[in-house]
Amino acid sequence: MEQSTEEFFHEFRQEMLAGAEANSSFQLASFMEAIANELIETGFVEGFEFCHYRAQRGMRVDGYWFDDEGGLDLFVADFEGRNELGSLTRTEIDAAFRRVSTFFQNAVEKELYRELEVTAPEYGLARHLLDRFGFLRRVNFVLLSERALSDRVQSLDDDIVCGLPASYHVWDMSRLNRQRNARGAKEALDLDLIEMFGRGISCLPAHLSSDSYSSYLIVMPGEVLADLYGRFGARLLEQNVRSFLQARGKVNQGIRSTIMNEPSMFFAYNNGITATAQTVETQQTKDGLEIVRINDLQIVNGGQTTASLFHTRRKDKVSLENIFVQMKLSVIDAEEAELVVPRISEYANTQNRVNAADFFSNHPFHIRMQDFSRRILAPAAQGAQRETRWFYERARGQYADAQSKLTPGEQRQFKAMHPKAQMFTKTDLAKFENVWDEHPRWVNLGAQKNFAKYASRIGKEWTSGSDKFNEFYFKRAIARAIIFRVTERLVSDQSWYNGGYRANIVAYSIAAINELARKREMTINFMQVWNEQTVPEVLLNALGKASSFVNDDLVQPPQGISNISEWAKRENCWTRVSGQLADLEAQIPQDFFDALIEVSEQKEEQKSARKTQKIDNGINDQKRVFEIGAETWGLILKEGTRKSLFSPKEVGVLQVAAQMPVRIPSEKQCAVLIEALEKAQLEGIVQNETVQA
Repeated sequence: MEQSTEEFFHEFRQEMLAGAEANSSFQLASFMEAIANELIETGFVEGFEFCHYRAQRGMRVDGYWFDDEGGLDLFVADFEGRNELGSLTRTEIDAAFRRVSTFFQNAVEKELYRELEVTAPEYGLARHLLDRFGFLRRVNFVLLSERALSDRVQSLDDDIVCGLPASYHVWDMSRLNRQRNARGAKEALDLDLIEMFGRGISCLPAHLSSDSYSSYLIVMPGEVLADLYGRFGARLLEQNVRSFLQARGKVNQGIRSTIMNEPSMFFAYNNGITATAQTVETQQTKDGLEIVRINDLQIVNGGQTTASLFHTRRKDKVSLENIFVQMKLSVIDAEEAELVVPRISEYANTQNRVNAADFFSNHPFHIRMQDFSRRILAPAAQGAQRETRWFYERARGQYADAQSKLTPGEQRQFKAMHPKAQMFTKTDLAKFENVWDEHPRWVNLGAQKNFAKYASRIGKEWTSGSDKFNEFYFKRAIARAIIFRVTERLVSDQSWYNGGYRANIVAYSIAAINELARKREMTINFMQVWNEQTVPEVLLNALGKASSFVNDDLVQPPQGISNISEWAKRENCWTRVSGQLADLEAQIPQDFFDALIEVSEQKEEQKSARKTQKIDNGINDQKRVFEIGAETWGLILKEGTRKSLFSPKEVGVLQVAAQMPVRIPSEKQCAVLIEALEKAQLEGIVQNETVQA
């Protein structure tokens, strides 16, 4: 049963208060970051940087994010730490948006930064707004409220602010509750094409009778596609494609050249777009059938084409009037979307050789990490009486889903075994790992971009040897998570900390400590952190020294760079910090270095864990081969042979599997069978759920 908004408010409030206490952060910061993380995970925004500024003359801002495509999100809070759920009226909404838009206007028109403290986050934001104003194409004002939106508020009209198109969005407790109840699915885009473009889009039905699936072939005008991308950006792209673009994301020069030099040939040269929707509305006109409304349009292949159309029109001032793109639109019932849409995305992108890690929720790496998190018990922390688990949320909503059918008593037991503070997501894991692997600037790029970098890296490493990702890897990742989160609290508690740039300081502090150890061919004793579930005092002291050192360096960016958060995203930032580590080394007591272990010692642990994982992999492969059954292997052999899909070796092994249990495949043969199974899945011989059996 879904939660009421009232119930959700009280649960969210307790989560927020617990987060503020655990992270030694102000309630406002915890509130903003909790909601912002939800919006990032579901693709409504790309990132979030906390920045609280409030002036008596009607200005306020609480956060921001610049994307790479000229978009700006400015956040403002409606938060007073209320104990009871209240109602948010239109008058209060207008007042909040007026304050944040006034801040924006003063920053770009009145050089507000001159009145602000140079080291304060609001100075960096105000200065950056002025410096980047010429590159902005759109501003989104986002109000995050701890109240419930009044039923009288129906819509918020777009506007023009400082010459830029501006839109207004309210995320209140009701809307956030609906988002959570959707089990992590992103909020669907509802596109009324008549209202937006004055006309529908011609289409040709391309489906047989089916209750759950229909499809259309569309010749999509380039102008319409670019307009949609300009308005909705990455929200238009299915999550996998979004990661793909962020990992590789520059305008395709071939597409750009065709747009500029041979627009009439674009339709012939381009592979087109694959998209999905939950529902469409059509109408019959004198010119044929038209689609007039699309609910939850998602581009699952063709994100590069879509982005390139928008950027080429914007940067090169080129008309897209003669540009048309072929689109295959599949309408998938909401109940089938979770299973079918990722499959369409994977198959549609196969021709582009997209790294497997871009299809990441179902990637075997994440399935293995999830299995570890459900099986491995973490040692009881000092003072605790029982062991617990670190819950890995491979797909959004798993933590809530795991409790949804439990009784209140069972829910208490679940939370005792899986504390909310020990739940972590894919983007959390990417953050914990990248910062230790000498990529602190990636962590500062924002959750989605950092994840894309991590996904690309892990995909390559998995292909070269999946046994690297074993119990040792999982336990080390948890140790890194513990250190990361303790460092967040540590920075917040420092006397010099002024409330800004914590994420930047944390990332570079950990990277600095790691680099000092690496130069001595030593490493942190991660297994000690895992076994004790806490950070040793000597490491804590070293992190304190490092955070002060990093803060002093970050607040002095090079001339010409005004925003410290933006400076932290550049490679030169890490180059400068790492180049001065001798000064930090001199400040750190010898007992920290004495507590390090040799890299060779850790490699021995890793080597042993890899051997164990290889054995486990063999057992798992054999188990899957038997679960799939001789009949299915016989089908794969028959259809694969007909399509000349398999090598002679694979055919021979498939013949063995098709005779089970008369003949039993060996461990090595089972590994060959799993590879053959994946080929069959890509060819559509067997379904994706068979691969995951």
